Amino acid sequence: MAVYAVGDLQGCLEPLKCLLQRVSFDPARDKLWLVGDLVNRGPESLETLRFLYAMRDSVICVLGNHDLHLLAAGRNIERLKKGDTLREIIEAPDASELLEWLRQQKLMHYDAERDIALVHAGIAPQWTLKKALRCAEEVEEALRDDNLFEPFLDGMYGNEPAKWDKDLHGVTRLRVITNYFTRMRFCTSDGKLDLKSKEGLDSAPAGYAPWFSHKDRKTKGLSIIFGHWAALEGRCSEPGVYALDTGCVWGGAMTMMNVDTRELIHCDCNEQGNVASPALTDLTANDRSPVQR
Repeated sequence: MAVYAVGDLQGCLEPLKCLLQRVSFDPARDKLWLVGDLVNRGPESLETLRFLYAMRDSVICVLGNHDLHLLAAGRNIERLKKGDTLREIIEAPDASELLEWLRQQKLMHYDAERDIALVHAGIAPQWTLKKALRCAEEVEEALRDDNLFEPFLDGMYGNEPAKWDKDLHGVTRLRVITNYFTRMRFCTSDGKLDLKSKEGLDSAPAGYAPWFSHKDRKTKGLSIIFGHWAALEGRCSEPGVYALDTGCVWGGAMTMMNVDTRELIHCDCNEQGNVASPALTDLTANDRSPVQR
């Protein structure tokens, strides 16, 4: 059995199929880990969800901010924004089935045998592994609870509070947890979030740094796979931390990693990000060519 992790799909199905074909992926034998943001912006969001749902027994997925936005829009279509490509999912005849499956997915996956975590955006630097898993479970439970589901979706939008506090409660507590796992890029060493800066490493506001770069980060030594941050172009100098969002939907690339060997396969996309190029290049984790946005 092989385990492969793939960066943000965002409705780009053809590059995913190209990568799966490249490694001779067998759903009966292999596992596919997804860093979230399965949908939105790309040309085939509905088809992507259907493709993954059909092989759901072979998929481990964590939710990204676009996936949570889809769930919210599925309950209130007025939440759709200009540029969203989610209406076709919400209006599809199998929408209920697809969204119910999405609702059951995790915010964080931890493989104890491999000692590796899968998240969309990152793990708060002040959290231990145990704490991060507990916080993720709080949001996962809210998503699956019929009494909490809609209140959580209604209250999850917003940038405040900017920092974790154990005394937070209710939707406010769930919002900051969700922001760490699905929206974080820059923060202070004690976890205060900046959710406005979205460019590369040199765009950090004064006093802030990439979440993975803090020297006192409590998950140092834990291998972490994440996506969300296309501007990194897949480059992360922190040992054991793997950035897999290489901006396919922006005309960059889609990247797959063999979780056990750490080998990367890079699939170039056209400038719209909606088809895969025939050219595929095998890359190692320490030898990556820049991906253009």
